[in-house]
Amino acid sequence: MMAVSPKDISINEYDYELPDNRIALTPLENRAHSKLLVYKNHSIETTLFENIFNYLPKNSLLVFNNSKVINARLRFEKKTGSAIEIFCLEPADDINEYATAMNRTGHAKWKCFVGGAAKWKESFLEKIFLLNNSEIILKARIVERITDAYIIEFSWSPSEYTFAEIITVAGQIPLPPYIKRAPLSSDANRYQTVYAAQEGSVAAPTAGLHFTKEILQQTSTHHINQAHVTLHVGAGTFKPVKADSMKDHEMHAEWIEISTDTIKHLLLHKEFIITVGTTSLRTLESIYWLGIKTIINPTITKLELGQWDVYEQLNDLREYSIEESLKSLLHWLQQQQKEKLFTQTQLLITPGYSFKMVKALFTNFHQPKSTLLLLVAAAIGEDWKKCYRYALENDFRFLSYGDTSLLFMAEL
Repeated sequence: MMAVSPKDISINEYDYELPDNRIALTPLENRAHSKLLVYKNHSIETTLFENIFNYLPKNSLLVFNNSKVINARLRFEKKTGSAIEIFCLEPADDINEYATAMNRTGHAKWKCFVGGAAKWKESFLEKIFLLNNSEIILKARIVERITDAYIIEFSWSPSEYTFAEIITVAGQIPLPPYIKRAPLSSDANRYQTVYAAQEGSVAAPTAGLHFTKEILQQTSTHHINQAHVTLHVGAGTFKPVKADSMKDHEMHAEWIEISTDTIKHLLLHKEFIITVGTTSLRTLESIYWLGIKTIINPTITKLELGQWDVYEQLNDLREYSIEESLKSLLHWLQQQQKEKLFTQTQLLITPGYSFKMVKALFTNFHQPKSTLLLLVAAAIGEDWKKCYRYALENDFRFLSYGDTSLLFMAEL
């Protein structure tokens, strides 16, 4: 599938100078007024995002990640005056869908970062606040220390409220670490896509931040189809690659959900799929490979995708079509009596990766030496340097609240 092993790729080859003043700290007043860099057939042009229909092929399928950002930052004030911040990452309990974790009442266990953990001497922390005019007592205790994180058990009374309701009021929107300011009230709306529906992300799928309800309503007029998948974005999306080569970097795993109806919709419009964001792309490429796993082993019970699977155990297989893969996946789900796939993907997309599902993607401009930049380089090859140089020279705004790009794959 590829000549060079992704394990041998040096992240230092995917570096560039990003001045602090090019990082967008706040969004534009109008989502659709962001700049759009369009890359196709080695050429670049600039327009505004509101003009996207001039570039989207008719009858193509736009795939959105409908995950919703939760108020994952919980600040607990101690009697001493110091504070401890708990950053909720993902559920620690076994779940068969993310909504199960968000709808738990009374108590919940989560994998978390803890800021100021050395100051946590008490058996539990406590936070009191109002929800629907009722006084809520929220407690947090450490269950165990794990690699780079903690398992925290939350409990609250009155216990009839869901965890989603609790953190919506008690927590703060988790802005990325490079946005060095306190959250504003406007961030609750602007660091969220207009189509967000499934609670669970701790970072926004930022390419989607540029879409407005008006643009979405215009898609059918322009003969563009829509589909929604769910990938709950984890804090690992900001995890820097510190290793010299990728073999020593552990790719973060993220939860994905996709219904059988959506898989059927992908089959109907498989000729030209455009993903809104790297998260949607990662989801679609993952389900292709998961479908291949069901072809290889139709009786497989635990279906998930590891970091190196597509480069090692699935590398020497014959080329399967989208139709073969997705039909096999649908059959497997039917045999399992499931109406949707819910699993984790650890897929790492690097230069040399052969895209199976996606022909183009919308994506913002990413941090130097990041796995997201590796994905962009996989999509358009060495021209990633030309695109990023062009964006820097033409006053594009970078990272989560910045401008965006529409990249047509290099082989088109």
